[in-house]
Amino acid sequence: MTLAVTLAVIAVVAYGAHRLWLKTDDLLRPAVVPRDADARAVVEPSLGARWNALLGHARAPAGTRPRLVALTFDDGPYPVTTPLLLQTLHDLGVPATFFLIGRDAEQFPDLAREVAASGGEIADHTLTHPDLDRLSPLGVQRELREGAATLEGIAPDADELHEFRPPHGRYTADTIRAAQGAGFDTILWNDDPGDWRAVPAAAIVEHVRAHATAPEIVLLHSGRTATVEALPRIVAAYRAAGFRFVTVAAMLREAGAEALNRPERAPLP
Repeated sequence: MTLAVTLAVIAVVAYGAHRLWLKTDDLLRPAVVPRDADARAVVEPSLGARWNALLGHARAPAGTRPRLVALTFDDGPYPVTTPLLLQTLHDLGVPATFFLIGRDAEQFPDLAREVAASGGEIADHTLTHPDLDRLSPLGVQRELREGAATLEGIAPDADELHEFRPPHGRYTADTIRAAQGAGFDTILWNDDPGDWRAVPAAAIVEHVRAHATAPEIVLLHSGRTATVEALPRIVAAYRAAGFRFVTVAAMLREAGAEALNRPERAPLP
């Protein structure tokens, strides 16, 4: 075998190994990291865990997981879109969890109170919405604690004190450990329909139907009219498949982190 052929074979094998590594990242990406979990083991899976994922062990067998879904909305609150979202959820009879930005809640405190008054669960999306993977552990904790303090002052009965979501989904094991040290569960998601992009409501609905799992935390955003438009069809599809809507806190109580991090596939009708 010539040197050129040998190098070509090595390049192909290396590329294939890289693609498999990325695939296991997707398969093992956590939906939640509780404050008492081993953050490094969850965020940086072992080779054995990656191998098991490739063998199909990353998801639970069909029929073994509760059909629970938590709709979560990042960012805001915002004038116009947040009240419209709250009214739509009220009309549908669906509870939801709102990850509010501290600075936005300071700017629109009445809207933050309206979220709390609607029965929605409020959680922490940091004070200023930075990329937490670029901050020191102390910087991460400052963002979380100041964001929670702001929300607690506006809606003192909210559940934001122990739930947080990293902006843009950017985090490292050190980020998670810093959050744990500040007393926070890290709440991520099982499905991201991409409503943060300029996508139509129909595309959001179809993505949710095709990628649903049981149980499931769905990442959505508060400032998107297409998301509000999609909600009635999303809710109808989950209900037709026998799902029950809960908040994140209720999800963790009823299903637990292990079920969320190893759900079963459950495409919707």
